[in-house]
Amino acid sequence: MKILFISLGCDKNLVDTEEMLGTLCENNDISFTDDEMEADVIIINTCCFVNDAKEESINTIIEMAEHRTHGRCRSLIVAGCLAQRYKSEILKEIPEVDAVIGTASTDAILDIVNRLQKDEDNIEVYNPLDMPVSADKKRILTTGGHYAFLKIAEGCNKCCSYCVIPSIRGKYRSIPMEQLVHKAQELADGGVKELILVAQETTMYGVDLYNKKMLPELLEKLCAINGLYWIRILYCYPEEITDELIQVIKNQDKICNYLDIPVQHAADNVLKNMKRRATLAQLTETIGRLRKEIPDIVLRTTLISGFPGETEEDHEILKKFVEDMRFDRLGVFAYSPEEGTEAAEMENQVDENIKEERRDELMSIQQDIAFEMSESRIGREMLVMIEGKLADENAYVGRTYMDAPGVDGNIFITTDADLMTGDFVKVKVTGAVEYDLIGEIL
Repeated sequence: MKILFISLGCDKNLVDTEEMLGTLCENNDISFTDDEMEADVIIINTCCFVNDAKEESINTIIEMAEHRTHGRCRSLIVAGCLAQRYKSEILKEIPEVDAVIGTASTDAILDIVNRLQKDEDNIEVYNPLDMPVSADKKRILTTGGHYAFLKIAEGCNKCCSYCVIPSIRGKYRSIPMEQLVHKAQELADGGVKELILVAQETTMYGVDLYNKKMLPELLEKLCAINGLYWIRILYCYPEEITDELIQVIKNQDKICNYLDIPVQHAADNVLKNMKRRATLAQLTETIGRLRKEIPDIVLRTTLISGFPGETEEDHEILKKFVEDMRFDRLGVFAYSPEEGTEAAEMENQVDENIKEERRDELMSIQQDIAFEMSESRIGREMLVMIEGKLADENAYVGRTYMDAPGVDGNIFITTDADLMTGDFVKVKVTGAVEYDLIGEIL
Protein backbone atom coordinates (compact mmCIF):
# COMPACT_ATOMS: atom_id res chain seq x y z
CA MET A 1 0.00 0.00 0.00
CA LYS A 2 1.47 3.34 -1.10
CA ILE A 3 0.64 6.45 0.92
CA LEU A 4 1.04 10.08 -0.12
CA PHE A 5 1.30 12.61 2.72
CA ILE A 6 0.68 16.32 2.14
CA SER A 7 1.55 18.59 5.08
CA LEU A 8 0.26 22.16 4.99
CA GLY A 9 0.70 25.08 7.36
CA CYS A 10 3.20 25.64 10.14
CA ASP A 11 6.19 23.73 11.48
CA LYS A 12 4.11 22.55 14.44
CA ASN A 13 1.81 20.86 11.93
CA LEU A 14 4.89 19.35 10.29
CA VAL A 15 5.86 17.67 13.57
CA ASP A 16 2.37 16.09 13.68
CA THR A 17 2.89 14.87 10.11
CA GLU A 18 6.29 13.37 10.94
CA GLU A 19 4.78 11.56 13.93
CA MET A 20 1.97 10.15 11.78
CA LEU A 21 4.56 8.96 9.26
CA GLY A 22 6.40 7.26 12.13
CA THR A 23 3.19 5.55 13.28
CA LEU A 24 2.39 4.31 9.78
CA CYS A 25 5.87 2.79 9.50
CA GLU A 26 4.80 0.22 12.09
CA ASN A 27 2.94 -1.53 9.27
CA ASN A 28 5.46 -3.30 7.03
CA ASP A 29 2.95 -3.38 4.18
CA ILE A 30 3.01 0.42 3.89
CA SER A 31 5.40 2.47 1.77
CA PHE A 32 5.38 6.16 0.91
CA THR A 33 5.26 8.04 -2.38
CA ASP A 34 5.39 11.67 -3.44
CA ASP A 35 3.38 10.97 -6.61
CA GLU A 36 -0.40 11.27 -6.24
CA MET A 37 -0.81 9.11 -9.37
CA GLU A 38 0.78 6.18 -7.50
CA ALA A 39 -0.93 6.62 -4.12
CA ASP A 40 -3.45 4.14 -2.75
CA VAL A 41 -4.08 6.42 0.23
CA ILE A 42 -3.75 10.21 0.36
CA ILE A 43 -3.51 11.97 3.73
CA ILE A 44 -3.69 15.76 3.95
CA ASN A 45 -2.64 17.45 7.19
CA THR A 46 -4.44 20.78 6.92
CA CYS A 47 -4.16 24.34 8.23
CA CYS A 48 -6.83 27.00 8.70
CA PHE A 49 -5.13 29.71 10.76
CA VAL A 50 -6.05 32.49 8.31
CA ASN A 51 -8.28 32.59 5.27
CA ASP A 52 -5.46 32.01 2.77
CA ALA A 53 -4.40 28.87 4.64
CA LYS A 54 -7.99 27.67 4.74
CA GLU A 55 -8.34 28.17 0.99
CA GLU A 56 -5.10 26.31 0.32
CA SER A 57 -6.30 23.37 2.42
CA ILE A 58 -9.71 23.23 0.74
CA ASN A 59 -8.22 23.51 -2.75
CA THR A 60 -5.74 20.72 -1.96
CA ILE A 61 -8.54 18.45 -0.72
CA ILE A 62 -10.58 19.11 -3.87
CA GLU A 63 -7.55 18.49 -6.08
CA MET A 64 -6.78 15.17 -4.34
CA ALA A 65 -10.48 14.22 -4.45
CA GLU A 66 -10.09 13.95 -8.23
CA HIS A 67 -7.60 11.13 -7.70
CA ARG A 68 -10.02 9.48 -5.27
CA THR A 69 -12.73 9.57 -7.95
CA HIS A 70 -10.80 8.94 -11.15
CA GLY A 71 -7.37 7.68 -10.14
CA ARG A 72 -5.70 4.88 -8.23
CA CYS A 73 -6.43 6.38 -4.79
CA ARG A 74 -8.84 4.30 -2.71
CA SER A 75 -8.90 6.37 0.47
CA LEU A 76 -8.69 10.11 1.17
CA ILE A 77 -8.04 11.24 4.75
CA VAL A 78 -8.16 14.82 6.07
CA ALA A 79 -6.34 15.60 9.32
CA GLY A 80 -5.26 18.66 11.26
CA CYS A 81 -6.73 22.07 11.98
CA LEU A 82 -9.28 22.30 9.16
CA ALA A 83 -10.58 18.84 10.08
CA GLN A 84 -10.89 19.91 13.72
CA ARG A 85 -12.62 23.19 12.92
CA TYR A 86 -15.07 21.89 10.33
CA LYS A 87 -15.88 18.44 11.67
CA SER A 88 -19.19 17.83 9.93
CA GLU A 89 -18.84 20.06 6.86
CA ILE A 90 -15.92 18.21 5.26
CA LEU A 91 -17.58 14.79 5.04
CA LYS A 92 -20.86 16.38 4.01
CA GLU A 93 -19.54 18.77 1.37
CA ILE A 94 -16.72 16.63 -0.04
CA PRO A 95 -18.05 13.04 -0.23
CA GLU A 96 -14.75 11.78 -1.67
CA VAL A 97 -13.23 12.21 1.82
CA ASP A 98 -13.32 8.89 3.67
CA ALA A 99 -12.08 9.94 7.11
CA VAL A 100 -11.40 13.04 9.20
CA ILE A 101 -9.02 13.24 12.17
CA GLY A 102 -8.92 15.93 14.84
CA THR A 103 -5.76 17.64 16.04
CA ALA A 104 -5.60 15.51 19.19
CA SER A 105 -6.18 12.23 17.36
CA THR A 106 -3.15 11.74 15.13
CA ASP A 107 -2.16 8.59 17.07
CA ALA A 108 -5.14 6.88 15.43
CA ILE A 109 -3.83 7.24 11.87
CA LEU A 110 -2.69 3.62 11.43
CA ASP A 111 -5.97 2.25 12.80
CA ILE A 112 -7.91 4.51 10.44
CA VAL A 113 -5.89 3.42 7.41
CA ASN A 114 -6.47 -0.24 8.33
CA ARG A 115 -10.21 0.34 8.79
CA LEU A 116 -10.46 2.04 5.41
CA GLN A 117 -8.80 -0.97 3.77
CA LYS A 118 -11.71 -3.01 5.14
CA ASP A 119 -14.11 -0.75 3.22
CA GLU A 120 -15.28 1.34 6.15
CA ASP A 121 -15.92 4.98 5.33
CA ASN A 122 -17.16 8.22 6.91
CA ILE A 123 -14.76 7.66 9.80
CA GLU A 124 -14.44 10.45 12.36
CA VAL A 125 -11.91 10.43 15.21
CA TYR A 126 -11.91 13.35 17.62
CA ASN A 127 -10.22 12.94 20.98
CA PRO A 128 -10.73 15.63 23.66
CA LEU A 129 -8.51 18.67 23.16
CA ASP A 130 -7.37 18.61 26.79
CA MET A 131 -5.51 15.31 26.40
CA PRO A 132 -1.88 15.34 27.63
CA VAL A 133 0.72 15.55 24.87
CA SER A 134 3.85 13.49 24.43
CA ALA A 135 7.11 13.56 22.50
CA ASP A 136 7.61 9.84 23.01
CA LYS A 137 6.64 8.93 19.45
CA LYS A 138 8.53 7.65 16.46
CA ARG A 139 9.11 10.29 13.79
CA ILE A 140 10.23 10.27 10.19
CA LEU A 141 11.98 13.57 9.51
CA THR A 142 10.99 15.39 6.34
CA THR A 143 13.54 18.21 6.76
CA GLY A 144 16.56 16.41 5.34
CA GLY A 145 17.82 15.15 8.68
CA HIS A 146 20.30 17.94 9.49
CA TYR A 147 17.72 20.01 11.34
CA ALA A 148 14.48 19.18 13.11
CA PHE A 149 11.65 20.91 14.91
CA LEU A 150 10.97 19.97 18.53
CA LYS A 151 7.41 20.82 19.57
CA ILE A 152 7.56 21.51 23.31
CA ALA A 153 3.88 22.24 23.97
CA GLU A 154 0.44 22.14 22.38
CA GLY A 155 -2.42 24.65 22.47
CA CYS A 156 -2.61 28.18 23.84
CA ASN A 157 -4.19 30.04 26.77
CA LYS A 158 -3.78 33.59 25.47
CA CYS A 159 -7.11 33.71 23.57
CA CYS A 160 -6.22 36.68 21.36
CA SER A 161 -9.40 38.11 19.89
CA TYR A 162 -8.45 37.31 16.27
CA CYS A 163 -7.18 33.75 16.78
CA VAL A 164 -8.88 30.36 16.42
CA ILE A 165 -5.99 28.30 17.83
CA PRO A 166 -7.40 27.69 21.35
CA SER A 167 -10.62 26.33 19.85
CA ILE A 168 -8.87 23.90 17.50
CA ARG A 169 -5.75 23.04 19.51
CA GLY A 170 -7.01 23.35 23.08
CA LYS A 171 -5.46 24.83 26.18
CA TYR A 172 -1.71 25.09 26.68
CA ARG A 173 -0.21 21.68 27.54
CA SER A 174 3.55 21.31 27.98
CA ILE A 175 5.34 18.09 27.08
CA PRO A 176 7.26 16.65 30.08
CA MET A 177 10.87 17.79 30.07
CA GLU A 178 12.38 14.32 30.30
CA GLN A 179 10.53 13.30 27.12
CA LEU A 180 11.81 16.37 25.27
CA VAL A 181 15.40 15.78 26.34
CA HIS A 182 15.14 12.12 25.35
CA LYS A 183 13.66 13.02 21.94
CA ALA A 184 16.34 15.66 21.38
CA GLN A 185 19.06 13.12 22.16
CA GLU A 186 17.44 10.66 19.77
CA LEU A 187 17.35 13.30 17.04
CA ALA A 188 20.99 14.24 17.65
CA ASP A 189 22.00 10.58 17.54
CA GLY A 190 20.25 10.40 14.15
CA GLY A 191 22.32 13.24 12.72
CA VAL A 192 20.29 16.34 13.60
CA LYS A 193 22.62 19.31 14.17
CA GLU A 194 20.10 22.13 14.55
CA LEU A 195 17.13 21.81 16.90
CA ILE A 196 14.33 24.35 16.51
CA LEU A 197 11.98 24.72 19.47
CA VAL A 198 8.36 25.45 18.53
CA ALA A 199 4.97 25.77 20.21
CA GLN A 200 2.09 28.21 19.96
CA GLU A 201 4.12 30.01 22.62
CA THR A 202 7.50 28.67 23.73
CA THR A 203 8.01 31.20 26.55
CA MET A 204 5.25 29.68 28.71
CA TYR A 205 6.76 26.20 28.58
CA GLY A 206 6.32 24.28 31.83
CA VAL A 207 3.86 26.60 33.64
CA ASP A 208 1.09 23.99 33.55
CA LEU A 209 3.32 21.07 34.63
CA TYR A 210 5.81 22.71 36.98
CA ASN A 211 4.02 25.92 38.06
CA LYS A 212 6.79 28.10 36.62
CA LYS A 213 8.34 29.00 33.31
CA MET A 214 10.84 26.24 32.57
CA LEU A 215 12.15 27.18 29.12
CA PRO A 216 15.54 28.34 30.53
CA GLU A 217 16.05 25.02 32.33
CA LEU A 218 14.96 23.03 29.27
CA LEU A 219 17.46 24.97 27.15
CA GLU A 220 20.27 24.23 29.62
CA LYS A 221 19.54 20.50 29.39
CA LEU A 222 19.34 20.58 25.59
CA CYS A 223 22.67 22.39 25.38
CA ALA A 224 24.30 19.48 27.21
CA ILE A 225 23.42 17.05 24.39
CA ASN A 226 26.41 16.01 22.30
CA GLY A 227 25.85 16.33 18.56
CA LEU A 228 23.65 19.41 18.67
CA TYR A 229 25.40 22.50 17.33
CA TRP A 230 22.57 25.03 17.05
CA ILE A 231 19.41 25.46 19.12
CA ARG A 232 16.90 28.00 17.80
CA ILE A 233 13.80 29.32 19.60
CA LEU A 234 10.64 30.42 17.78
CA TYR A 235 7.33 31.95 18.94
CA CYS A 236 8.44 33.83 22.06
CA TYR A 237 5.73 36.18 23.27
CA PRO A 238 7.60 39.40 24.15
CA GLU A 239 5.80 40.03 27.45
CA GLU A 240 6.88 36.60 28.73
CA ILE A 241 10.61 36.99 28.01
CA THR A 242 12.41 36.95 31.35
CA ASP A 243 15.89 38.08 32.36
CA GLU A 244 16.66 34.43 33.12
CA LEU A 245 15.81 33.42 29.55
CA ILE A 246 17.92 36.26 28.12
CA GLN A 247 20.92 35.22 30.21
CA VAL A 248 20.66 31.58 29.09
CA ILE A 249 20.56 32.64 25.43
CA LYS A 250 23.48 35.01 26.04
CA ASN A 251 25.69 32.51 27.88
CA GLN A 252 25.04 29.26 25.97
CA ASP A 253 27.08 29.04 22.77
CA LYS A 254 24.76 26.48 21.18
CA ILE A 255 21.71 28.74 21.37
CA CYS A 256 21.44 30.92 18.28
CA ASN A 257 21.28 34.63 19.04
CA TYR A 258 17.95 34.71 17.24
CA LEU A 259 14.42 35.16 18.56
CA ASP A 260 11.06 35.13 16.86
CA ILE A 261 8.83 37.48 18.88
CA PRO A 262 5.40 38.01 17.26
CA VAL A 263 4.23 41.46 18.40
CA GLN A 264 1.27 41.88 15.95
CA HIS A 265 0.94 45.66 16.51
CA ALA A 266 2.35 48.65 18.40
CA ALA A 267 -0.60 50.99 19.01
CA ASP A 268 -1.87 50.43 22.54
CA ASN A 269 -5.58 50.57 21.74
CA VAL A 270 -5.17 48.05 18.90
CA LEU A 271 -3.11 45.76 21.16
CA LYS A 272 -5.88 46.02 23.75
CA ASN A 273 -8.57 45.12 21.21
CA MET A 274 -6.42 42.21 20.07
CA LYS A 275 -6.27 41.07 23.72
CA ARG A 276 -2.51 41.12 23.57
CA ARG A 277 -0.75 41.42 26.92
CA ALA A 278 1.98 43.94 25.99
CA THR A 279 1.95 47.71 25.49
CA LEU A 280 4.09 49.78 23.14
CA ALA A 281 6.29 50.81 26.07
CA GLN A 282 6.76 47.20 27.17
CA LEU A 283 7.58 46.05 23.64
CA THR A 284 10.15 48.81 23.23
CA GLU A 285 11.70 48.00 26.62
CA THR A 286 11.93 44.26 25.92
CA ILE A 287 13.53 44.76 22.52
CA GLY A 288 15.99 47.25 24.00
CA ARG A 289 16.88 44.84 26.80
CA LEU A 290 17.48 42.00 24.35
CA ARG A 291 19.77 44.12 22.19
CA LYS A 292 21.66 45.52 25.16
CA GLU A 293 22.38 42.07 26.60
CA ILE A 294 22.92 40.31 23.24
CA PRO A 295 24.22 42.93 20.78
CA ASP A 296 24.27 40.59 17.77
CA ILE A 297 20.80 39.14 18.36
CA VAL A 298 18.58 38.82 15.29
CA LEU A 299 14.89 39.57 15.90
CA ARG A 300 12.04 38.35 13.74
CA THR A 301 8.44 39.47 14.17
CA THR A 302 5.02 39.47 12.50
CA LEU A 303 2.45 42.25 12.30
CA ILE A 304 -1.24 42.52 11.41
CA SER A 305 -2.42 45.48 9.36
CA GLY A 306 -6.01 46.68 9.25
CA PHE A 307 -7.25 45.14 12.49
CA PRO A 308 -10.85 46.21 13.28
CA GLY A 309 -10.88 49.77 14.58
CA GLU A 310 -7.31 50.52 13.45
CA THR A 311 -7.17 54.23 12.64
CA GLU A 312 -4.75 56.10 10.42
CA GLU A 313 -3.08 57.33 13.62
CA ASP A 314 -2.66 53.72 14.81
CA HIS A 315 -1.11 52.85 11.47
CA GLU A 316 1.32 55.76 11.78
CA ILE A 317 2.32 54.52 15.26
CA LEU A 318 3.00 51.09 13.79
CA LYS A 319 5.04 52.57 10.92
CA LYS A 320 7.20 54.53 13.36
CA PHE A 321 7.63 51.43 15.51
CA VAL A 322 8.92 49.47 12.48
CA GLU A 323 11.27 52.33 11.57
CA ASP A 324 12.58 52.68 15.14
CA MET A 325 12.95 49.01 16.05
CA ARG A 326 14.64 47.99 12.80
CA PHE A 327 13.74 44.33 13.00
CA ASP A 328 16.09 42.03 11.12
CA ARG A 329 13.16 39.95 9.83
CA LEU A 330 9.54 41.07 9.62
CA GLY A 331 6.37 39.83 7.95
CA VAL A 332 3.02 41.64 7.69
CA PHE A 333 -0.40 40.07 7.18
CA ALA A 334 -3.55 41.94 6.25
CA TYR A 335 -6.12 41.15 8.95
CA SER A 336 -8.25 38.12 8.12
CA PRO A 337 -11.60 37.89 9.96
CA GLU A 338 -12.01 34.33 11.21
CA GLU A 339 -15.49 33.05 12.01
CA GLY A 340 -15.99 32.21 15.64
CA THR A 341 -13.51 34.83 16.85
CA GLU A 342 -14.33 37.97 18.81
CA ALA A 343 -12.55 40.22 16.32
CA ALA A 344 -14.68 39.02 13.40
CA GLU A 345 -17.76 40.42 15.17
CA MET A 346 -16.20 43.77 16.04
CA GLU A 347 -17.52 46.99 14.58
CA ASN A 348 -15.32 49.26 12.47
CA GLN A 349 -13.96 46.54 10.19
CA VAL A 350 -11.30 48.08 7.95
CA ASP A 351 -11.83 48.11 4.19
CA GLU A 352 -9.89 45.38 2.39
CA ASN A 353 -8.08 47.82 0.13
CA ILE A 354 -6.95 49.90 3.11
CA LYS A 355 -5.66 46.78 4.89
CA GLU A 356 -3.58 45.87 1.88
CA GLU A 357 -2.30 49.42 1.33
CA ARG A 358 -1.19 49.60 4.95
CA ARG A 359 0.45 46.19 4.72
CA ASP A 360 2.33 47.26 1.60
CA GLU A 361 3.49 50.48 3.29
CA LEU A 362 4.89 48.54 6.23
CA MET A 363 6.61 46.03 3.99
CA SER A 364 8.14 48.82 1.92
CA ILE A 365 9.65 50.35 5.07
CA GLN A 366 10.92 46.95 6.20
CA GLN A 367 12.35 46.13 2.78
CA ASP A 368 14.64 49.15 2.95
CA ILE A 369 15.71 48.20 6.49
CA ALA A 370 16.35 44.57 5.52
CA PHE A 371 18.40 45.50 2.46
CA GLU A 372 20.48 47.96 4.51
CA MET A 373 21.12 45.26 7.11
CA SER A 374 22.18 42.78 4.43
CA GLU A 375 24.65 45.32 3.02
CA SER A 376 26.02 46.01 6.52
CA ARG A 377 27.01 42.35 6.87
CA ILE A 378 29.48 42.45 3.97
CA GLY A 379 32.93 41.72 5.34
CA ARG A 380 31.72 39.71 8.33
CA GLU A 381 33.02 36.20 8.96
CA MET A 382 30.20 33.81 9.84
CA LEU A 383 29.56 30.15 10.49
CA VAL A 384 27.28 28.68 7.84
CA MET A 385 25.28 25.45 7.77
CA ILE A 386 25.17 23.96 4.26
CA GLU A 387 21.63 23.26 3.01
CA GLY A 388 22.46 21.83 -0.39
CA LYS A 389 24.20 22.25 -3.74
CA LEU A 390 22.80 24.28 -6.61
CA ALA A 391 22.14 22.12 -9.65
CA ASP A 392 24.77 22.33 -12.40
CA GLU A 393 26.81 24.93 -10.51
CA ASN A 394 29.86 24.95 -8.26
CA ALA A 395 27.79 26.69 -5.63
CA TYR A 396 26.07 25.81 -2.37
CA VAL A 397 23.23 27.36 -0.44
CA GLY A 398 23.49 27.70 3.32
CA ARG A 399 22.12 29.46 6.40
CA THR A 400 23.72 31.50 9.16
CA TYR A 401 22.50 31.72 12.75
CA MET A 402 20.43 34.68 11.53
CA ASP A 403 18.20 32.51 9.33
CA ALA A 404 15.49 30.05 10.30
CA PRO A 405 14.77 27.50 7.55
CA GLY A 406 11.91 28.25 5.20
CA VAL A 407 11.19 31.79 6.45
CA ASP A 408 14.44 33.76 6.30
CA GLY A 409 17.21 34.35 3.78
CA ASN A 410 20.13 32.22 2.58
CA ILE A 411 23.80 32.66 1.84
CA PHE A 412 25.20 31.45 -1.50
CA ILE A 413 28.78 30.21 -1.68
CA THR A 414 30.75 29.45 -4.85
CA THR A 415 33.42 26.82 -4.20
CA ASP A 416 35.08 23.75 -5.66
CA ALA A 417 35.02 22.10 -2.23
CA ASP A 418 33.00 18.93 -1.82
CA LEU A 419 30.45 19.74 0.88
CA MET A 420 27.54 17.79 2.35
CA THR A 421 24.19 19.00 3.63
CA GLY A 422 24.57 19.74 7.34
CA ASP A 423 28.27 20.61 7.13
CA PHE A 424 29.42 23.78 8.89
CA VAL A 425 31.90 26.06 7.14
CA LYS A 426 33.43 29.42 8.01
CA VAL A 427 32.45 31.99 5.38
CA LYS A 428 33.29 35.61 4.68
CA VAL A 429 30.33 37.64 3.39
CA THR A 430 31.31 39.29 0.12
CA GLY A 431 28.00 40.55 -1.20
CA ALA A 432 24.29 41.01 -0.59
CA VAL A 433 21.32 40.65 -2.94
CA GLU A 434 18.06 41.77 -1.33
CA TYR A 435 17.38 39.36 1.55
CA ASP A 436 20.21 36.95 0.69
CA LEU A 437 23.98 37.06 1.17
CA ILE A 438 26.91 35.92 -0.98
CA GLY A 439 30.07 34.55 0.57
CA GLU A 440 33.35 32.70 0.12
CA ILE A 441 34.79 29.92 2.27
CA LEU A 442 37.72 30.94 4.45
